[in-house]
Amino acid sequence: MILSVLIEYKSEPYNEMVALRDKVLRKPLGLSFTEHDLAKDANDILLGLSIPRPRRIGACCILTRIDKDVVKLRQMAVDDSLRGTGIGAFMLSFAESVAIKEGFGKITLHARKIAAGFYLKYNYNIVGEEFIEVGIPHLRMEKNLTPANL
Repeated sequence: MILSVLIEYKSEPYNEMVALRDKVLRKPLGLSFTEHDLAKDANDILLGLSIPRPRRIGACCILTRIDKDVVKLRQMAVDDSLRGTGIGAFMLSFAESVAIKEGFGKITLHARKIAAGFYLKYNYNIVGEEFIEVGIPHLRMEKNLTPANL
């Protein structure tokens, strides 16, 4: 059974989350986390999906408050072994439901260009031009959290 979890900063599930983000998002680009990078997580909403056999964080993301109405989704990662199972969509849906519960009306994100199609399927819109972040092409995307868009 997959469990949606709120993760506490610096907890054991947080360490699993960092390891997953490192494996999926950083190492393929030849990057690693610094203490400064990880310190940014301290005041954010840390989300994960706990997977059985063996129990571990199989997908995760972070919600960072931009202002009272807008939250930024960042560092979304799905374990390679779980790709194509629908867990990414489940993770995104969980993040959106938490954002709504926290009172946000909009989610914004910087999607890797190769992942933009995923977000487009779930009613995210591209805003602005392509840009480079961590050395690769990204697109700024956003979604209004209204019933019609969910």
